[in-house]
Amino acid sequence: MPSRLETALFARLIDHAPLFPPAQLPLPEALEEHRLAREGPHGWIVRRFVAPASVLASLDGEPLALSVVMDDDEADVDDPRVESVEIPPQTGETGLLRMFPVESYTEVDVRLIPGLDAGPLKIRCGPTPPPSDELAAAIRACREKSIAFKATAGLHHAVRQDGQHGFLNLLAAAVFGDEEAALAEDDPEALRVDDAFRWRDRSASSEDVERGRRLFVAFGSCSFSEPVDDLIALGYLAA
Repeated sequence: MPSRLETALFARLIDHAPLFPPAQLPLPEALEEHRLAREGPHGWIVRRFVAPASVLASLDGEPLALSVVMDDDEADVDDPRVESVEIPPQTGETGLLRMFPVESYTEVDVRLIPGLDAGPLKIRCGPTPPPSDELAAAIRACREKSIAFKATAGLHHAVRQDGQHGFLNLLAAAVFGDEEAALAEDDPEALRVDDAFRWRDRSASSEDVERGRRLFVAFGSCSFSEPVDDLIALGYLAA
């Protein structure tokens, strides 16, 4: 069983998106991957299955918690399994104005986020990662305005590596503040999970982490096993 701190940090952290690049699995394989993730020992980390609105009709009978990417402005998402929708920038003004009865995450250029006053938002971190100062400013603005965000793409590792942002860095930025330094951290040993979530000489309680998770709610990943295996290998998560 995960500890209270592991639960606070990682429960429902990953929106599983195997239908999307780079994995881009065929639907039957994607559903099987998701079933294995959900039923495995770390299934508590799974949040939702991410699917384009255009494939909803092919998911009849599947017991899924869904986050639907609106690849069709007129798609009908009146389905009890749909817990959230994600509005890509290319859906344009009509997509932004449409009201949904569930959580809706609007994808916005990271540079525009400091000027916004509403959310929740979706922040794209790859394949070309946004500069750390721009991402830091976006997270800081979300914190100051109490705007929840999810992240997607480019977060292949827990800790920053080879110029790519780490999802644990985003979590540290949400929990500790000092966003630019948190995003720049590339030493896996500087971030620790024991009786507290620690970053160098700072520590955060489970309550602090829960507040940070209300800000950074999840990240989308086409692979579930890769980020989980990385957390285990680095010692942040019990096997």
